[in-house]
Amino acid sequence: MTTSKTTPLSSTPNIYIIAWCFGLLFYFLDYVVRSAPAVMIPELSKVFGVDTGGLISIIGTYYITYSTVSLIAGIALDKFGAKYSLFTGTLILGIGCLLFVISSQYAGITGRLLQGAGCAFAFPGCVYLASKGFSPRSLATAIGFTQCVGMLGGSAGQFVVGPWLTAGLSQQTFWIGSGVVTILVAFGLLVTIPKRTTQEQHPQKSKRIVGLLDPYKVVFSNPQSWLCGLISGLLFAPTTIFAMTWGVAFFQQDKAFTFHQAAIASSMIPLGWVLGCPLLGFITDRIGKRKPVLIGGACLMILAILQILFLPGLCSIYVSNFIFGVASGAAMIPYSVIKESNPDEVKGSATGAINFITFGVTTLISPVFGKLFGKMPVLEMEKSLHFQYSAFFWIAGISIAIVLSLLLKETGKGRD
Repeated sequence: MTTSKTTPLSSTPNIYIIAWCFGLLFYFLDYVVRSAPAVMIPELSKVFGVDTGGLISIIGTYYITYSTVSLIAGIALDKFGAKYSLFTGTLILGIGCLLFVISSQYAGITGRLLQGAGCAFAFPGCVYLASKGFSPRSLATAIGFTQCVGMLGGSAGQFVVGPWLTAGLSQQTFWIGSGVVTILVAFGLLVTIPKRTTQEQHPQKSKRIVGLLDPYKVVFSNPQSWLCGLISGLLFAPTTIFAMTWGVAFFQQDKAFTFHQAAIASSMIPLGWVLGCPLLGFITDRIGKRKPVLIGGACLMILAILQILFLPGLCSIYVSNFIFGVASGAAMIPYSVIKESNPDEVKGSATGAINFITFGVTTLISPVFGKLFGKMPVLEMEKSLHFQYSAFFWIAGISIAIVLSLLLKETGKGRD
């Protein structure tokens, strides 16, 4: 009798690890879908009947729903668990991909909004599953690996999809395939994620956490939460807005790169994240401090941009972009800080909150950048200045993040 009762409990973490693997597929597809439009701007412009500026606006709507639905995702995971929350999110993403096949501007906007809404469940869901399947000693590594997989998807969305399109793959085939695969992953999550136990369905609540929205009251009333979100958003924006949206067009127009060269150059930034996220996370754990690594990573981002602008012969732009991507992994450090700055009972909602603030920043910055630099110049002198001024735009944002980082309270184990 004892064996039969303990076996299901002992095997539960293994089940969650399997479910986490399906969650990684969801998160990988999240970033593929997020970055792929950057390498098919002419094709999508024709499909939706808009110019380049109009298409960028459609692509940018992703962050509107991604940021807002992140709050809903946090509550859904806390209240209903991962099984139906992740299934719903993945299914919504799949439908959003399929809508990109329809030759209509409204279908494009609706599809992109659904893509953002569905993807909002990916990272919080993977963290939730990892917390169930891994011991506390291994959890940070699992979360770091999760981010690696996401960034591999972001790189693949350009580095792999770009050559596919050049080789003759139609954008319609890509979106149909992405939609079908995503829906299959949704059902994989539905099958593999265990149902919640009675204890999980009716957890013992803190006196501070009673109502549905109370976790967010706690998180958003903490100034450190806002600092974490703003810093992460400002450091994340060059990757999400420039590398994953505008990068290919800028390198083609301003730097005279071929489409293939531009796609590789842009993809090197998210590829750098694959190394940077776990590396910088490991360093922060190793030294027991968050702020020095966060500020150091931001400073290295600025140095990489300045090298591209003023010392282009020092190393190739591919290497510079990769270094920039590694350094921008610092944008994930505030995700640890916000958890450490808030009570244990709201740590799940803290992830939703920082996603909301981070991509709220992206939502606000994206149209500003598009308005200032979206029109591609014709004259060679204008092209050089266009690229340079756009780079200074990102340096300004990163500099603000550094200043805000100085206001953060140290939460590492080695804090003063």
